[in-house]
Amino acid sequence: MEQDLKIAPKNSKRLGRKVMWRLALAGLVAIGVAFFGIASREKKESSLAQWTETQAVPSVDVVTAERGVGQQQLVLPGDVEAWYQAPLYARVNGYVKMWYKDIGAKVKAGDLLAEIDTPDLDQQYAEAKGDLAKAQANEALAELTAKRWEALRNTAAVSQQDADEKAGEYEAAKAAVTASQAFVAKLASLEAYKRIVAPFDGVVTARNVDVGALVVSTPTSNVLGESGGSSSAPSALFEVADNHEMRIYVAVPQSFSAEIREGMPAELKLPQYPDRSFKANVATTSNAISLKGRSLLVELHRDNSDGLLQPGSFVEVHFELPANEEVLRIPASALIFRRDTAEVATVGPDDTVKLAPIEVGRDLGTEVEVLSGLTTADRVIRSPWDSIADGDKVNIAGEPKPAAEASAR
Repeated sequence: MEQDLKIAPKNSKRLGRKVMWRLALAGLVAIGVAFFGIASREKKESSLAQWTETQAVPSVDVVTAERGVGQQQLVLPGDVEAWYQAPLYARVNGYVKMWYKDIGAKVKAGDLLAEIDTPDLDQQYAEAKGDLAKAQANEALAELTAKRWEALRNTAAVSQQDADEKAGEYEAAKAAVTASQAFVAKLASLEAYKRIVAPFDGVVTARNVDVGALVVSTPTSNVLGESGGSSSAPSALFEVADNHEMRIYVAVPQSFSAEIREGMPAELKLPQYPDRSFKANVATTSNAISLKGRSLLVELHRDNSDGLLQPGSFVEVHFELPANEEVLRIPASALIFRRDTAEVATVGPDDTVKLAPIEVGRDLGTEVEVLSGLTTADRVIRSPWDSIADGDKVNIAGEPKPAAEASAR
């Protein structure tokens, strides 16, 4: 019994040591697990922060500037006019006796369009012819008298003064005849205006009179648009147009004027023929820039033997302009307008944004010309955002993602 009591304390000590070792080992394991967990969480948090930062960098689509690509089309509004077009006015006062050609009638040069009854002019013409006959009779009498007095002067029956007076009266009579003849010729030319005739082959495009209508002669100042005439000029009696060939007038902006050449082809499109187009060629230009519109007036010609084009029509003129290989082009959406200059956002080798000022040329619709400030090697952001600034980091769309993002995932 005493021996058993002596052994028991030894066993209890051994048991206590084992418990202590086990507790220490458990503590070390717990510390290791806690350390590993904390380190792993910190690593994950760091990777997540890098991934979040990577995701915060915007992705952009970049383009490079291109030199003149193919031909460019210039579309401008124009006006169609007849080869010849003449308004016909009355040059004598009277009443319309009869008209013979209506609108749409095809006429030849000299065809009678209308006649005007002019009783006042006829009476004045008859009086003038009577005055001319009287003046001619007076001239004949004065000539006979002057010859007789000159014969008597040789016999000393009359004085030299009297003979000279008779000679002077004869010269005055001749002058009166000349004046009367001129006045009669003037009235005769006005008599010819009683007949309204076509000035050239063409089509009657307007008739503004009817039988019995009073017509008043139009002063030359009104017809030519000069000052000094009445502000309410009478309207034209007829209008005649020669449509065998048409003239098309278009105002080309100054920026494109240097590219227009005589003989250049163009395409015409009219609203009344939506599915058709017509060919024309540049005939001439005004060789001057208008101060009002800063444009060059261009005239094109088109044969109209088919009669499809009508004077006064609106037309779209399509020019095919050659490309300028010295000028760069970029999408219009790449432009940034700040302050007084145009800029574009370029991306450097380190994917950092750099704003570059440029000089913009012509606006081509979806593209613009760049005269300076860019090269074909520059990477330009196609659609930059409003707040973009120098030094911003970007990702290029389509390029591989950074390794940090892949590891985070």
